[in-house]
Amino acid sequence: QLQAFGGGLVQAGGSLRLSCAASGRTFSSYAMGWFRQAPGKEREFVAAISWSAGRTYYADFAKGRFTVSRDNARNTVYLQMNSLKPEDTAVYYCAGRQTFYSPGIYYSREEYEYWGQGTQVTVSS
Repeated sequence: QLQAFGGGLVQAGGSLRLSCAASGRTFSSYAMGWFRQAPGKEREFVAAISWSAGRTYYADFAKGRFTVSRDNARNTVYLQMNSLKPEDTAVYYCAGRQTFYSPGIYYSREEYEYWGQGTQVTVSS
């Protein structure tokens, strides 16, 4: 089970840190990803991280502003979002995929097995 939290209302230029806590599974062997979905739009990839945190990957809009990280001891993955823009407003979801400690990372929705419930991020102008 994945549970995302940390969303909220922030002004443009501000920052938020999202967290995704995992329970009930071997979190440390999971590749993790963040996606977002704005009203009327499809869910899109934001960032991904391998099980060891040795590899990360970002959507173009996230590069230089967002940072994905994880703490396997705490079964938690994070998304630090800086310099937020109104167009970042969306529901943010975390997702996980069992990798059995392979170094892969994934940016397609279809490649993830487990999803959190989402947390709303609203950026005001």
